[in-house]
Amino acid sequence: MRENLHRFFRAARGVGVHVSPAESIDAMRAVKQVGFSDRAILRDSLLLTLAKSQDEKLALGDCFDLFFSQPEPRQDQPETGDDGTSQEADQQPSSSSASEPGEGQSPQELGPLAQMLLSQDRNAIAAAIASASGTASLSDIRYSTQRGIFSSRILDAMGLQRLRDDLDQLTATNPALAERLRAALDALREAVRDTVSQGLALYAREEAENLRNEILRNAPLARIERRQVAEMRALIRQIARRLRERYSKPRKRQRRGHLDVRRTLRRNAAWGGVPFLTAWKRKHRDRPKIVALCDVSGSVAQVSDFFLLLIHSLHEVVDDVRSFAFSSHLIEVSELLEKNSPEEAMSEIMSKVGFGSSDYGSSLVDFEKDFMSALTPQTTVIVLGDARSNNLDPRADILRRISERSKRLVWLNPEGRLAWGFGDSEMPRYATFCSVVRQCATAQQLERAVSDIVATYQ
Repeated sequence: MRENLHRFFRAARGVGVHVSPAESIDAMRAVKQVGFSDRAILRDSLLLTLAKSQDEKLALGDCFDLFFSQPEPRQDQPETGDDGTSQEADQQPSSSSASEPGEGQSPQELGPLAQMLLSQDRNAIAAAIASASGTASLSDIRYSTQRGIFSSRILDAMGLQRLRDDLDQLTATNPALAERLRAALDALREAVRDTVSQGLALYAREEAENLRNEILRNAPLARIERRQVAEMRALIRQIARRLRERYSKPRKRQRRGHLDVRRTLRRNAAWGGVPFLTAWKRKHRDRPKIVALCDVSGSVAQVSDFFLLLIHSLHEVVDDVRSFAFSSHLIEVSELLEKNSPEEAMSEIMSKVGFGSSDYGSSLVDFEKDFMSALTPQTTVIVLGDARSNNLDPRADILRRISERSKRLVWLNPEGRLAWGFGDSEMPRYATFCSVVRQCATAQQLERAVSDIVATYQ
């Protein structure tokens, strides 16, 4: 049963429940106290020790129900006559020879699997399937194309080869019993297929989700199909959560610094080197300041939602962030992103300045006129856009002054590099004044770019 619990923890992780080693130990101690006899108490104990939120509780409950539900072999119902009585019961005295393996062959001479199937002992068959599933390492199943492989492994572990030999002998000596055994084997195959399907639902979910996310992470944001938008937004939220978890931890150790061993030993020489007084190395770090300018015009409408989601996460990671959105003119959206959920903020931003015709020159004029004072030598400016200004004056001179007043200027462009400089793209001209220029056509590129920016302040 310990192995079953380990497999259950693995299945729980597959449905999104974070089970740490310490939590798994607590769960096993709880199970040791309550036992396995009462399924309801066992379920409640696992939910109490492992689930940390209502969502995890619901997911873990469904996982428990699926994990501990054992598919039962199908039982062939005896045919009934016109009077409703069982023909098998009527024929039992005359067909007693059919229940025997055949001349010169006793039931004990058949293999264990054949005897089990002929006895129609459901509990024994279910236990044998469960044992064979462990032998076949069903918990390692990852893809639906592996159903046949694991079904064959389980049947082989149960003794399928010996059963085939028994069928060959019975076909020659007792065809009726052979047909009965063949029908039981068909029912066993169906039960094994159900067990493999159950294992696929339990253990392959995490792998399938990881594979789907990996494909989405490398898919161009501008080419995401309508049916994939919701999945991509969920993926961007995961990226934002990872950024928060990685970079928004308390900075107590950073403020305190690292232990200076040499100074500590010198300071405590009078006490024989016992470190009564400690000395710390402190590395001065500038207080992070970020100014983000996000293009939400029609040409980048498909990716602007994802840009805004990442900018929203910056407000939770970095203390001093000012955000702006623009199409033909520029507005500040910092307050909207700080006080509203991502969906509400994005909806309001897009209703104010979204889907318009992009005019980078006019937007830069608005920024210089009203917000240039926000820039300091400690400020990192991030521009997210395709640099297409519809053949209008790009006002690269303003971008140069922004670059001169800030610590660095980073441009994240959703277009491929081959498109830069063609048509109305002003990217080569703008790139002259940028410290970093990166293509961010996929979620993976976007995550790396934002992570690199935030990491410089840690």
